[in-house]
Formats: sequence, structure tokens, C-alpha cells
Amino acid sequence: MKQLFFLTLFLMTAFEAAVAQQPLKTIPLKEAADLHRFFAYTPGNQTIISGHRGGTKKGFPENAIEAFENTLQYTQAFYEIDPRLTKDSIIVLMHDATLDRTTTGHGKVGDYTYAELKKLYLKDVDGKVTSYRIPTLAEAIEWARGKTILNLDKKDVPLEMTAAIIKKHQAEAFVMVTVHNAEQAKYYYQQNKNQMFSAFVKTPKALISYEKAGIPHQQMMAYIGPDIKPENQELYKLLHAKGIRCMISAASTYDRLTSPEERAAAYQAIVKDGADVLESDLPIEVSEAIKID
Repeated sequence: MKQLFFLTLFLMTAFEAAVAQQPLKTIPLKEAADLHRFFAYTPGNQTIISGHRGGTKKGFPENAIEAFENTLQYTQAFYEIDPRLTKDSIIVLMHDATLDRTTTGHGKVGDYTYAELKKLYLKDVDGKVTSYRIPTLAEAIEWARGKTILNLDKKDVPLEMTAAIIKKHQAEAFVMVTVHNAEQAKYYYQQNKNQMFSAFVKTPKALISYEKAGIPHQQMMAYIGPDIKPENQELYKLLHAKGIRCMISAASTYDRLTSPEERAAAYQAIVKDGADVLESDLPIEVSEAIKID
């Protein structure tokens, strides 16, 4: 029995080492126009996977560069991540306004300096403490260069600071921003005419507001919601006709199904329904379910 245990442990270690040596499945983009083309809708195009909060897996925390890198060993994906401000105005990655759920710290992110946050450790999806630390947005941007795309969600960082850090790092070719309305998109577009958007477009009326704000169709990916529902068909038809890809996020819905088989069936149904981008906390599972290498 003991021999079997050690053999199993050896095989698992050997497998993990082999995976770690595999080349990353990257999305190498050089110019903003490359990013616009990557998200352009064409009939029959391959589904794009987005790792929500950077994606999660046992042993790898959300919003951690190590988790991003791990996912790219299995599948091509881009990442929705969550910038927040420290007490001394450093932008770090943290979904919650508080530290308790995902770190060894307690209290509000904004009550700590970055130097203080650097002493904490991140927890994985099961709440287990890892050896990984809270990254800054600047670190994530430089890691992503030549590897993948980052989609910056809207938390407590002012729009002007977000626009400024993208400009400082010359990252418009691989950093996009989530906008909840046309006003936010218009601000970013005025700062950078090449900015790519993950835009909330849950109704035809919302699309009209972006068009009136002057946002080009080729610089939009449309987030249409978390569910498969009949109303989506009108949005697919409308947005696809304008060359805009549509995203369903399974993070709050189908990711929570209890079995891998149920989740796989749901991911397949999302793609069959018409979504071009599938966002999930479980990007590796999604890639296996919809057969993306």
C-alpha cells in the first residue's frame, strides 16, 4: 500500500513537472489594431475564453499572476481582473473591497499601504493559504505583454488613473477596460482613440447609447449577461451584424453547478446558443468542454 502511494505521488509530480515545461498557449499581440481584430466577429469564429478574476484552480488564487500563467499552460485565454487602490494609491489586484476572503489579512484593502499588503499571502479557491502574494496592476501588465490580454474591471480606481497606467505602460495592444455604460466608454475613448472595451450591452438601447457616444463597433466586445435566455437571440443578431462579439459570463450561474458534467453541458449550451466569448472562473474546464487547445 505504501509503495502504491509513493508511486502515485511520483507520477503526479512527474505530470505536474511536464505540464510546467510546456510552452504557454499565448495570445501575442503587437498593436492595438491586432487587439481589435482579435475580438472582431466573423461567422464560425472560434470561441474565446475569459478567465473571470483571472481564473481559479486548487492551489492557485484568483487575481494572481501564477494562476494566469498556469491556465495558459492548458489553454489560450484572456483575463478579467480587478484593480483596487491601496492607502498610498498603488493599484493592486483584489476583487473584494476587503482582504479576509482571499488573503491572510483582515479589513479593507484601502486601509493598508502597498508595503503592508506585500506581507500577506493569497488563499486559493478552497481558502487554503498559498505562497503567492498580492500583485500590482503594473506587475500584471508587464507579465501579460506578449502573452495574453487583460480586461480591467471597474472597482474603486478612478477612470483617469486606469487610463494613465495603460498609457504609461504603452499597453493599449493588450489591455482593455470594462465599462458599464456609454459615459465611461466615452471618457476612455477621449483619452485614447485605440482603447478596446468590454462593454455592458444587455439591451438594444444600450448599444445605441455607445454609438451616440462615438464608440467604434470594432473596439467593442459586448457583455450581454450571465444566462442563456430567448432575449439573447435579438442581441446576437444585432451585434453580430455590426461585427461585435458577444460574451456570456458563467461565473455567477453555470460555474456553480455541482458536477463537472453539468458544467460542461452548460458551457457547450452557451456556445451553441450563440456566444462568442465565454467568461468563467474555470477556464481550463471550459476549454476541455468546448474543445479548445
